[in-house]
Order: sequence, then C-alpha cells, then structure tokens
Amino acid sequence: MVLWLIVVSLFFGILFRFLFFHHQKGFVKSFKHVMCIESNHGTDLSAVRALFVTAHPDDECMFFAPTIIQLVQFNASVNLLCLSEGNYYNQGSLRKEELLNSCAVLGIQGSKVSIIDDKNFPDDPNAQWSISLVSSVVSKHIKMNSINLVLTFDGRGVSGHANHTAIYKAVSHLAYTGHLPIDCCLLSLETVGVIRKYLSLLELPLSWLLPSSVCCMIGLEGYRQAKAAMLCHRTQLLWFRYLYVMFSRYMFVNTFHIIPQGPKNLKMY
Repeated sequence: MVLWLIVVSLFFGILFRFLFFHHQKGFVKSFKHVMCIESNHGTDLSAVRALFVTAHPDDECMFFAPTIIQLVQFNASVNLLCLSEGNYYNQGSLRKEELLNSCAVLGIQGSKVSIIDDKNFPDDPNAQWSISLVSSVVSKHIKMNSINLVLTFDGRGVSGHANHTAIYKAVSHLAYTGHLPIDCCLLSLETVGVIRKYLSLLELPLSWLLPSSVCCMIGLEGYRQAKAAMLCHRTQLLWFRYLYVMFSRYMFVNTFHIIPQGPKNLKMY
C-alpha cells in the first residue's frame, strides 16, 4: 500500500511538472494570440493593460488569483474595478481595506484599484443591477486607463451570483454596441460544474486538455500567494471559505473564453 502511494505521488509529481513547464511556454503566447499582439520569443507582456471587473471584495482572489499572479509576473499592467464595497452585512469600510490589502499581496498597486460605492450597485444576490449603468462605468474605466484586455465572469458567474452575471451582461452589451476601443479584448472566466470546481490540483490536467481561449495555472508557490491574499479578507473567513481555499480549482487554475463582439439577445433593464 505504501509503495502504491509512493508510485502515485511520483506520477502526479511528474505530471504536474510537465504541465507547468509546457504551460509557462504557452501562457504568454496564448494572451498574445487572443489580443493579436505581434508575437516574439520573449515572455514580456508589458503591452497588456488588463482590467479585472469584479462585483465584491474577495472576488479577485477567490476567482481570478491565478491570472492576476501570472500577468503581474510577466510585467502586464493590472487594474481592478470592483463595483461594490461588499456592504451586505454593513462591513463596507472594512471590506474595502481588506480588498486593498489583498491586491497588494497579489501584486496590484493601490493606485490601480477602483472600488465603487454606489447605491445602484448593492451587494445583494437578489438585486438586479442596471446593465446600462454597469456598462457605462466599465466603459469609462476602460477609456480612462487605456485598457486593452478586460477579464470578468461568464454568464453563470462561477457561483451564480446575480451581481456577477450582471457584469457579464454589461460587458457583453459593450461588445454588442461597439462602445469599446478597437484593440480591446474581452475574456470571461469559465464556470465549471461543482465536481470539477472542487477537484483542487486534480483539475489542472483536465483544464489543460479541454479547449479554452486562455488557460492560467499556478504552482504551489503561486497558490500560497493566492491563499495569503484570501486571508486578508478576515471578515469573510467562515469555515466553508477555508474549505474553498483548500479545494477550489479557481485557486489554482483559470480558463477563459473570448466574449464575441457581435449581435446577441440581451435582456436590458
């Protein structure tokens, strides 16, 4: 039995080393491809001006940490737009401070973090955010900061939270109406089923093999950084969040798909 465990451990160790080696080679190339940046043999992404659009403090590390960490590592300019202070339990001021601390751990400068405090965007899973208002805020932020890459949730919002899906609808609306710079690429974070969501490291081979526009993976060192960022959100550290940090694939890997720029049926309100 012990020998069998050793063999299995060695197998997965070799597999993960293989995946990370090949992933590092392809990570920069995949971003340059989807953004139509002229490719070269370097690993510099300094031409990328990325904007992560989230709904609440802690979204940045619970869902997007692998991508933020890798973009920072490859010299991209990383910005964060959080559309609420997370004031559901009247802790908005504390959560704002926690978000800034988390971003510092992830490598995002405080000057590149924008947190919106607007009664039109309440932290509430039952609230229907106005798509036109959200898209207006996002559009202004894109133009003001010369953003050429926007990353946010997909139509299922990872957790199904209405505030998450509202952002996707708003960004899709911008793509539909053409109110974006010509060189701006839009990526949505893939929502996976609950089994895959909690496979932890075992999700890495599957994510690497299945089709996606961009796949971002981090190893144990990156995971420790993502975990440290999550621990900054002390008001949110209930027992089930510790389980999430241990088992969620989003602490290790992100897969994205391009949000197409073309007509689609969107519910406007």
